[in-house]
Amino acid sequence: MPRIVGVDIPNDKAIVIALTYIHGIGRFIAGKILNEIGVKPDVRAGKLTEDEVSKIAQIIDRDYAVEGQLRRQVAQDIARLKDIACYRGIRHRKGLPVRGQQTQSNARTRKGKRKTVAGKKGVKEIRT
Repeated sequence: MPRIVGVDIPNDKAIVIALTYIHGIGRFIAGKILNEIGVKPDVRAGKLTEDEVSKIAQIIDRDYAVEGQLRRQVAQDIARLKDIACYRGIRHRKGLPVRGQQTQSNARTRKGKRKTVAGKKGVKEIRT
């Protein structure tokens, strides 16, 4: 199992797919990296030489924010939005969808499990 940027890459997958196990690298960027070093995308990750693995690691370190660095950057961006109390920051604080999605019937992933709110009971007249 090659280890790139602190992530174990699965041996049995094509390298273009295996690189997507690194947080911050998708199919497109994986393809660009492989094109830059001249490796075919359908080569299995376990078949790469040490030299190719080190070249991939160098390119990722040089050009892309990945894993912990990317997670910290995203967390700082969200904290900044919360601090300036803009619309998106307020939505983050409240745990609601940030990008304009409907919330009346959907958004369960963001809002969490349903919390039942007691409704008004019918008012009955008290007869004396």
